[in-house]
Amino acid sequence: MKKVLLLSLIVAFALTVNAQTVDKKWGIAAGVGGYGSLNDGGLGLMPELYLSRYLSPKLDLMLKGDLGVFNSKLNSNLDLANAFLNLRYKLTDESKKFRPYLFAGPGFLADNSETGLNFDLGLGGKYYFNPNTALYLDAGYINGIETTVASKTVRDNFWKATLGIEYDFGKTADSDMDGVSDKKDKCPNTPTGVAVDENGCPIDSDGDGVADYIDDCPTVAGLTSLKGCPDTDKDGIADKDDACPEVAGVASLKGCPDADGDGVTDANDKCPGTKKGYKVDATGCPLDTDKDGVVDEEDECPTVAGLKENKGCPKKELTAEELEAQKMKVEPVYFDSNKTTFTADEKVKVDKLVNLLKENEDYKVNITGHADSQGEDNYNMNLSKIRANAVVKAITSSKVKKNRIASQKGLGETTPAATNDTPEGRALNRRVEFEVIKTK
Repeated sequence: MKKVLLLSLIVAFALTVNAQTVDKKWGIAAGVGGYGSLNDGGLGLMPELYLSRYLSPKLDLMLKGDLGVFNSKLNSNLDLANAFLNLRYKLTDESKKFRPYLFAGPGFLADNSETGLNFDLGLGGKYYFNPNTALYLDAGYINGIETTVASKTVRDNFWKATLGIEYDFGKTADSDMDGVSDKKDKCPNTPTGVAVDENGCPIDSDGDGVADYIDDCPTVAGLTSLKGCPDTDKDGIADKDDACPEVAGVASLKGCPDADGDGVTDANDKCPGTKKGYKVDATGCPLDTDKDGVVDEEDECPTVAGLKENKGCPKKELTAEELEAQKMKVEPVYFDSNKTTFTADEKVKVDKLVNLLKENEDYKVNITGHADSQGEDNYNMNLSKIRANAVVKAITSSKVKKNRIASQKGLGETTPAATNDTPEGRALNRRVEFEVIKTK
């Protein structure tokens, strides 16, 4: 009766264990094998039931119950019942399908003659044919209890061998709820609902280092900086958003180029060489509000049509005084270097002055000669006076009276019209200037 009660308690405990633990660390097993007495050589059948609890990668705790029946009895009476609290030492890691182990621990034995504490030890192995279920085979030694038989003290020791099946159960810890246990999860903080691979990491279909759930282009390898999308022209704009994916451009124009920076793509720009800063229309041409052919940025009268030669402003009607001042204006006569005579082209200006004086009796003229800075000051002063005199002679030889010359002088190099540092500037300084004045 004691033995029946002991085995019943073991079975009841195994069936009522709560499997809701922090990891999949529980296992329950049932097996059958044989045992033999090392004292009298008796053999018997041994059913077995155990409950195991994972402690560490190397150790499990096992609560085991063995039940023995001697075949020699030829009946089903219990011959022994033995409960053990074993430690199982695993000889390989949990990635292997076949996992050998050693076991040992104290127990409580009840047989036909005596009951008391004992122990067992042995070795075995498990073969997992799926992640949760394994076949196991082990063999071991059961230490008996001293008892007195026929006035003799004896110890009934046993050997045993068992074949059975183990099922591992319990809820696996999965902090990010991706279906991969924390122990195997290489990406333990994956957002809820994201598809993962066998390592618990988000799936990256195109292998570009950007997980599908944050990859805007999950089927085409791209750049991390562009959320997994490619950028063929390397302009920083993803091809999917780039209106010109083969040519580098600017973001404001959806990735299309704009060589002159006027905000109109090169493909649509009818005036591709627009100066920087000029406002343009939809075709990329500078604005011309008054349609006078002068762009607004160069038009001094941008809202009123005018003349190009007048900087976009209408032609101004001159007063009588302005018209006369314009008529009295005569361009200077220029001389070659170190010369006091002027060319035929320059004589045209002298002829204009002669005609002006002949047509207007109330006009007189002031004549002033100049020189560049080449040579001595005194030389240049004398050169300028001779040039002025040469022009006076040309005027008076054209039947203009001497008294129409209001003044005549030379200023040498003292009043240059341009720089003397360049040939072009010096050419402008070798001159005779005219100031036409009205005497009445």
